[in-house]
Amino acid sequence: MSDDITTMNIRIEGEVQGCGFRDFAVREGNARKLKGWVRNRADGSVEAVASGPTKIVEEFIARCMQGPGGARVTAVNLSPVPPPESLGFIRRASV
Repeated sequence: MSDDITTMNIRIEGEVQGCGFRDFAVREGNARKLKGWVRNRADGSVEAVASGPTKIVEEFIARCMQGPGGARVTAVNLSPVPPPESLGFIRRASV
């Protein structure tokens, strides 16, 4: 098994606010024991940072591409970032 750790900033666009996306992301992130956070952005997107084993982060991104039942994801933008300092996967205040 690889010890590769990946940390990605994930911007999810589409109909992703008002549908439980942040709670969905917190559940998915914690179920995978990832470090990171999720928040709504003023432009209507959802932003998350996920850090953990590469394969697990890829699974989390795949789940974000689907989203919860009421979401309609139209785009997912990824960029590598430094790992978060916090432990666990949390919900942050909107920006």
